[in-house]
Amino acid sequence: MLGVDPGLTRCGVGVVDSLPGRKAELVAVGVLRSDPELSVDLRLLRIAERLDAWLDEHVPDVVAVERVFAQHNVGTVMGTAQVAGLAMLGAARRGVPVAMHTPSEVKAAVTGSGRAGKEQVQRMVAGILGLGELPKPADAADALALAICHLWRPAGALQGGERHELTPAQRAWAAAERTARTRTRAAR
Repeated sequence: MLGVDPGLTRCGVGVVDSLPGRKAELVAVGVLRSDPELSVDLRLLRIAERLDAWLDEHVPDVVAVERVFAQHNVGTVMGTAQVAGLAMLGAARRGVPVAMHTPSEVKAAVTGSGRAGKEQVQRMVAGILGLGELPKPADAADALALAICHLWRPAGALQGGERHELTPAQRAWAAAERTARTRTRAAR
């Protein structure tokens, strides 16, 4: 699972593997950077080349990308959306399904609260992955949180409709979630 926290200056990337018992293991984490002094097209090229290298090296089953949401700074939204598009395109070229998760979905998945702060997300990601220190910068922690979120909440997030299927592990997880919801309703 590759998580991508898109950004034009700093793009967080994190790879995690799913383990039995709703656990996850860190494979790799990093931040892809582009020089703000370069023109946007060259900055996008640098990020695209680095994303391609991560996709080729780690061969993820799914790429989880943060869903871009409206912000007051249009320039920030544009760069974020453009880099999100690069991640989705890179995945699509390799036949890898893409999942989109909002920041509040990601925060809720890893901390229990959709309003959690950056430091709380970093602490929870470190705890979930058994890390000795907080993943930094926040972009790296957010990328790992995206990957963890998708491991734990795969249903409904995949893009592409019928083109992509859930992995066997994701189907099993989705079935377990349905069963748990049914049991909870029955117990009420």
